[in-house]
Amino acid sequence: MPEGDTVWLTAHNLQNAIGGQVLTRCDVRVPAFATVDLAGETVHSVASRGKHLLHRIGDLTLHTHLKMEGSWHLYRHGTPWKRPAHQARVVLETADWVTVGFSLGVTEFVPTADEDDVVGYLGPDLLGPGWDAVEAVARLSAEPATPAFVALIDQRNLAGLGNVYVNELLFLRGMLPTRPIGDDPDLTATVNRGRRMIDSNRMRPEIVTTGDLRQGHQTFVYGRAGRPCRRCGTPIRRGKLGATALVERDIFWCPRCQS
Repeated sequence: MPEGDTVWLTAHNLQNAIGGQVLTRCDVRVPAFATVDLAGETVHSVASRGKHLLHRIGDLTLHTHLKMEGSWHLYRHGTPWKRPAHQARVVLETADWVTVGFSLGVTEFVPTADEDDVVGYLGPDLLGPGWDAVEAVARLSAEPATPAFVALIDQRNLAGLGNVYVNELLFLRGMLPTRPIGDDPDLTATVNRGRRMIDSNRMRPEIVTTGDLRQGHQTFVYGRAGRPCRRCGTPIRRGKLGATALVERDIFWCPRCQS
């Protein structure tokens, strides 16, 4: 699933291409909203909120979420698409650009004035202009018995971190994913470290937490089960953890460096 920095970069690129432009075509291929046609309306802005994308067009907001398979592409007119047309859920065109949302996990339109109905539950956005570390710490502290991994990946606490970042953040902080978040001796430092990590990657398509851009060298623990820890050489372990069995995620940790 794309993390907050990927969604931020997607919004950034879309804003640069179609922000302030008038739509010449609007093709929504989702039955519930198939009659929506915003051709002739102005794209006021395209913004991210955590892992959510918000196209503000006319008086409406197109709210999309990429989930596991979704992506937004930018094409010049006449350029072949890189994904099959049957995967397209939304096609928005301006005089210069064709933007296509493929395999979107969520696609809906709401009045822009009612945006909070769909994203208001989110915690402080790590890459947003209104980032509030104090509020993020307060939300994390509200349920101290929650496993650290579960608390940090919960978008209601802070918006933007996904599996990769949370696993890497806990390694860098020396905490086991299963350890209660209330045991963290300095939650402010953890939150600030998470923000620095995601901010440093926001302008590139891949996640790098080690500082090494080479393929296979980009993470400390994520995706490295059975391989030696980069610090101590102990084999990295892998498991599953989530608030319920239905939302379990992959966790990775070093049994020596994390406690």
